[in-house]
Amino acid sequence: MGWSNPPHNTQRDMKATDNFKATIKAYLDQRAESDILFSFKYSAPRKNIDDCITYVLNTVQKSGCNGFADDEIFGMAVHYYDEDNIEAGKPMNAHVVVNHVVQLSEEEKQEAHQHAIQKAQDEAYRKMTQPVKKAKKVVLNPQPGLFDF
Repeated sequence: MGWSNPPHNTQRDMKATDNFKATIKAYLDQRAESDILFSFKYSAPRKNIDDCITYVLNTVQKSGCNGFADDEIFGMAVHYYDEDNIEAGKPMNAHVVVNHVVQLSEEEKQEAHQHAIQKAQDEAYRKMTQPVKKAKKVVLNPQPGLFDF
C-alpha cells in the first residue's frame, strides 16, 4: 500500500480511499474474529473506521515515506484501536494505492490461455510468410585470382 499527494481527479481519489478503507476494515474484522481481546477494543463506541483511516494517513504523512508494507499499515490501524487516548488528527485528501492480487476465474484463465496461443500462432505465421532475404555471398579471405597480378 502506498500514498501520495492528492491528485486532481477527486472521484478517482475517493475510489482509492474507499478501497483502502475496505481493505483495512476487512483486515480488522478478521482480526477481531480471531482475537477476543482485540474485538473488545475494536467494538469500542468511541472508535470508528473513518477516524482509523485518518489516523493512518496522518501517521504515514508524518513519516515522510511513500510506500509501506501491508503489515505496517495494518499495524497502524490496530494501534489506533489499541490505544484509548489516541488522536486521529485532521481528515485529509490523499491518493492511496492498494495493491491487490488479481484472482482469475477458470473461464478467464482459459480465455487468457487461448489468447496467448493465438498470439503465438499469429507471430509464427507472420515470420513464415515474410519474404526471405537472400544473403550475399561474402568471402572473408579472398584468394587472388590468376588475372589479379
